[in-house]
Parts: sequence; C-alpha cells; structure tokens
Amino acid sequence: MEEKKKRYSPEQKMLILREYLENDVSISTLSEKYGVNPNLIYNWKKELFEQGVSIFAGHNKGKHEGHEKEKILRLETKLRDKDALISEIIEDNIRLKKKMSGEI
Repeated sequence: MEEKKKRYSPEQKMLILREYLENDVSISTLSEKYGVNPNLIYNWKKELFEQGVSIFAGHNKGKHEGHEKEKILRLETKLRDKDALISEIIEDNIRLKKKMSGEI
C-alpha cells in the first residue's frame, strides 16, 4: 500500500528547529520523535540560515524591492521542498526495488 508523504507547516518546522538549535536535541532524536527524515531537518536548518540574512536586510530596502525578494525566496523555498520530496521518493523507490529483488 502506498504511504502518503507528511507535509510540515512552517510552524512545525520552526518547532523542530528550535528544539534542535535551542535545546541541543539531536537530529536523530527529532527524526524519531516527529517521524521526519533527518535530511529534511538539515535542509530546513540550511534554509533558515540562508533566509535569515534577507530577513534582517529587508528592513533597509524599499517595499517593492522587499516584496520581489520575498517572492523569489518563497519560490526558491518551494523549489527546495520539491527537490527534497523528489529525493525522498527516489530513496523510497530504490528501497522498494531492492526489497522486491530480495537484496534487503
């Protein structure tokens, strides 16, 4: 039976990242606790730090320029999320192929 991929809201992502960054909870512990692929947590952390600069830099720019940057960042985030999902699907596909062929 096909498993549905769980989607995480921005609030859930921040909750998980806060546990990791503020409470020093290990990635593996968070992965098990929330059922999240560890690679996703690393991607979320990278995304948070990459966009953190733009959040602080946005205070000095015009409104129009800020909206354009925000839109670009939103689209880049969406693209990264899709790439992460594609990676997960490929991993699942490889795992299932190995299982079907008796390699596991």
